[in-house]
Amino acid sequence: MRDVVPQPLTAQAFASFGDVIEVGDPAAALAINYGNTARHDRLAEIDVADGGGVGIISIFRGRPLDPLVLKVFERHPLGSQAFIPLSGRPYLVAVAPGDAFDPASVEVFYAQADQGVQYRKGVWHHFLLALDAESDFLVIDRAGPGDNCDEVELMPRDQIRVCR
Repeated sequence: MRDVVPQPLTAQAFASFGDVIEVGDPAAALAINYGNTARHDRLAEIDVADGGGVGIISIFRGRPLDPLVLKVFERHPLGSQAFIPLSGRPYLVAVAPGDAFDPASVEVFYAQADQGVQYRKGVWHHFLLALDAESDFLVIDRAGPGDNCDEVELMPRDQIRVCR
């Protein structure tokens, strides 16, 4: 088993896996609704049309893992998947690059309560990792025909303990 300390989630550090969904530069926002609303536009582009897929919006409710050990990773080859926290709590994001999953390449990020993420199509990631308490997330992903979930279960020697 390997120990990992989460790194802060930033757009630059996460760029090879997808998008960080957060309010950016206030000067770049578009004023709408007679100046009463600042629109932070195109924070991520949804990619779900492959194989006849459609975009759907769901709410996932996740419980913290105890102990905080990563044992299963998944990827969605036919569509992107976005998670936006609704409960005002930080959470973890665990990802790995490449087509073939390599447990040694897993990176873990600490996401603030005001940061969402969108995994690019085909990116290996751990399922929802709530911290401290049950938490709700708005999820934008794909529904439709085709096999859109590959999973890999890690052998005990390859599992990852997250140190906080």
